[in-house]
Amino acid sequence: MLCVLAPASDVTGQEQPGTRLVASSELVQPLSPSALANAGGTLLLAATDRRSGYELWKFDRAHNATVLIKDIRPGMPGSYPSSMHAIGGTLYFAADDGTAGSELWRSDGTAAGTYLVKDINAGPAASTPSFLANVNGVLFFAADDGKHGFELWRSQGSPESTALVADINVGPAGSAPRYLTRVGGKLFFAATDQAGGTELWVSDGTSAGTRRVKDIRRGPEDSSPEWLIDVNGTLFFVANDGSHGIELWKSDGTESGTVMVKDISRGAASARPRHLANIGGTLFFAATDGEHGVELWKSDGTDRGTVLVKDINPGRGNSLPNSFANMNGTAYFAATDGVLGAELWKSDGTESGTVLVKDIHPGAGSSSPGHLTQVGDRILFSAGDGEHGWELWQSDGSSAGTVLLKDLRPGKASSYPNRFTQVNDALFFTADDNTGIERLWSIDAAGAVSTVSALRPEPQ
Repeated sequence: MLCVLAPASDVTGQEQPGTRLVASSELVQPLSPSALANAGGTLLLAATDRRSGYELWKFDRAHNATVLIKDIRPGMPGSYPSSMHAIGGTLYFAADDGTAGSELWRSDGTAAGTYLVKDINAGPAASTPSFLANVNGVLFFAADDGKHGFELWRSQGSPESTALVADINVGPAGSAPRYLTRVGGKLFFAATDQAGGTELWVSDGTSAGTRRVKDIRRGPEDSSPEWLIDVNGTLFFVANDGSHGIELWKSDGTESGTVMVKDISRGAASARPRHLANIGGTLFFAATDGEHGVELWKSDGTDRGTVLVKDINPGRGNSLPNSFANMNGTAYFAATDGVLGAELWKSDGTESGTVLVKDIHPGAGSSSPGHLTQVGDRILFSAGDGEHGWELWQSDGSSAGTVLLKDLRPGKASSYPNRFTQVNDALFFTADDNTGIERLWSIDAAGAVSTVSALRPEPQ
C-alpha cells in the first residue's frame, strides 16, 4: 500500500491543509520504494507489490494515486529498475525484462514510452548500466557489452545513438569508469588502464577526445580519484600521488591544470578529504591536518584559501562533519564537538559563524542528523531526539525553528525518513509507518502533516 501525504483531517476532525495519506487499495501488498527520481516534474519510483514485483511506478498528482507505468518483467521478482537518472522528462534506468538481462531502458512516464533502449550485451547476459550522467543532453554511463568489459558508453535514447565511446583498457577486463561528473561540457571520471592504473580521465563523447587527464601517481599504481565535484566550473577531487598521501586536487581538464590544491596533512600522511560539497560556490569538506582531528575545512582552489574553518571538537578529537546541505550560502551539516554528540551545525565559512544549531538529543547522546535537504527557506532531515526514533525534522537555522515535523512512527520506534526528492512544490521521501512498512510520503511547503489517512483505490 503506497502512501502519500495530501490534504486531510487530523484526529480532532479539523482539516490540516497540505497533507493527507493517500494509499492504494488494501487488496495490494504494501510497496517498498527503493529509488525516486524527478523526471520533468513527475515523480517516478521503483517499488514492489504482490502482483508485479519491483517495477517502475509514478505518482499521478491529478488523481492523488500511484500508477504502475509498465510491468516490464511480469510476475515476481520484477525487473528491478535501478541507476535511475532523468534528462528532462525522460528517465533512463537499468532494468531486466527476463530476456535481455539488466540493460538500458527509458521512460516518459507512459507504458508506450517505456522501452528497452538497446540490448548492449546481446542475449540474456547483462550489461548492467551504472554511473549514469548527463552532459548537454547526452547520457553517459558505464556498461559491459560482453567483449570489452565495463567501459564508457553514450546514448541519446535510441539504439543507433547508443555506442561505446572508447575501449580505454583494451580487451575484456574493462576500465571500470566510475564517479562520472559533468563540469561544463566535459565529462570527468575515474578509470583504470594497464599503463596508468586508476587515474582521472576526461571525455568529450568521442573516442579521440577520451583521454587520461594526468598520471597523478606515475606508472601502473593508482591515484584512485574519488569525491569528484564541480564548483564554479572547476573539478575538485581527492587523490593520492604516492608522495603526499590522499589530498585535495583540482583540474581544468588539462595535465598542467591538474594539481594538488594543498598538502593539508604535510608529507606522506593523508588528510583524507571527504564529503566534498558546493556551498554557494565555496568547497566545504571534512579533513584532518594531523594536528587536529577530522574537522570542517573550506577551499577556494588555492593553497592559501584552503583552511580549517573551525576545530569543532578541539585537539585531536574528530568532529566528523558530514551530510552537507546548502541554504542561502550557509552550510548545514552533522558534527560532534565531543561533548554533545553528533548534532546539527551550520557555518558561513568563518570560525565565529560556525555554530551548533540545536542539541536535538540533549547531552552526550547523538541525534545523528542525516539526509539533509534544502527546501525553500528550511532544511529537512532525519534525526532522533532520544524520546522519539529517527524521525522527520526541519530547521530554519535557529534553535527555536529546529523542530520535529512529524513522528511518522510514534514512540521510540524509527521511521527512517530518506530519499528526499523535490518535485515541483512537493518533497517526496520514503519512511516506515507505524507498522514498520516503508512507504512513499510527500510534504508541501507548509509542512503540515496528518495523522489520519484516506484510502484511495489504485487505478486499474
